[in-house]
Amino acid sequence: MEGRIFGKPMITQEEMRKRIQELGLRIAQDYQEKDLLMIGVLKGAFVFFSDLARAVPLPLHVDFLVVSSYGEKKKSSGAVKVISDTTQNLKGKDVLVVEDIVDSGLTLTFLKKKLMARKPNSLRFCTLLDKPQRRKTEVTIDYVGFTIPNKYVVGYGLDYENKYRNLPYIAVLENVREDA
Repeated sequence: MEGRIFGKPMITQEEMRKRIQELGLRIAQDYQEKDLLMIGVLKGAFVFFSDLARAVPLPLHVDFLVVSSYGEKKKSSGAVKVISDTTQNLKGKDVLVVEDIVDSGLTLTFLKKKLMARKPNSLRFCTLLDKPQRRKTEVTIDYVGFTIPNKYVVGYGLDYENKYRNLPYIAVLENVREDA
């Protein structure tokens, strides 16, 4: 893949850079004078999380968790489980969970219930990509980078069989069945 472009970008690197700067400034406005803890949901959000954290001009805490609802499949099983939990105490913190993509809404619903039980001062959600056509449950996403159609996308942290996470843009991966 050296020097080659994979797929046609759906969202370019420049479009993402600009939108992430806008989100960072909006988050900074909303969290002024608050004790912000940003939690990145791994693996998919690692690139977005890194760029977003740098775009928020505030002192903030960072933490991560790893959840899975996919296993080895392309389609979510619907059963969300925590693989690796946060390390910081959430009590009294203003928590912003950063996701790569929201489709069914099941992971966000699971995380909201799990994290609210830890008594944060507030809990909000941010996602790079929102795919509302796949929604199975109502969720509130406070910060959305881009709303996209129901296509299988890779790049900028998102993968197919753990490949393509390193693409600097979002591309549609053609001929992939999500129920495979």
